[in-house]
Amino acid sequence: MTRFATLADVPHLHALIESAYRGESATKGWTHESYLLGGQRTDEASLKTIIVGSAARIIVIEDESGIIGCVQISDQGGGTSYLGLLAVNPNAQAGGIGSRLIDVAEREAASLFNARRMEMTVIGRRHELIAYYERRGYAQTGETRPFPYDDEKFGIAQSRDLDFVVLEKAIAL
Repeated sequence: MTRFATLADVPHLHALIESAYRGESATKGWTHESYLLGGQRTDEASLKTIIVGSAARIIVIEDESGIIGCVQISDQGGGTSYLGLLAVNPNAQAGGIGSRLIDVAEREAASLFNARRMEMTVIGRRHELIAYYERRGYAQTGETRPFPYDDEKFGIAQSRDLDFVVLEKAIAL
C-alpha cells in the first residue's frame, strides 16, 4: 500500500532513509552511498518540514512490517517536479519497490503539481544508480551541480571530487 507520510511517520522514515543510504546496514543493499559519504543523509526536522509544507510530499510504501520504502516529490514550478529521497529497506531491495515508488511519484507529481517533467540529481560517481534511472526513462541533461561540501546536512564527503548529475523525464497524467 502507498500513501502520503504523516508526522507520525517521521521517526520510521528517518531510520529507513539512514539505513538505506549510510552506515553498515546500507551496505546490504546496492543503492547505498556510504563509500562516498559519512554522517547523516537527512534529519527529522527536515522530514517534518517536507511533510507539513505545501510544495512537497513524501510517499511511503508499507507492508505488514511497516514502512519499507519512501520517495519525495517537490513542486519546482513551471511544470517541473523534483524526485528525491528514494529509499528502500536494504533487505527488500531488488524486489521492484523502488520502481513502484517512482511510478507513484510520477503520477502524484503530475496530479498534485501539474508537473510534466520530473527532475532528479544523482552523485556523478554513482554510475550503477544512474543506469537504474536511465532504464526507467530518465536521461542525463548534461548539467552538473556542485556538491555542498560545507553543509554536513548532506553528509560528510569522503573525497573532494563529488558533483551531482541532473536527470529528467517527461511525465503525464
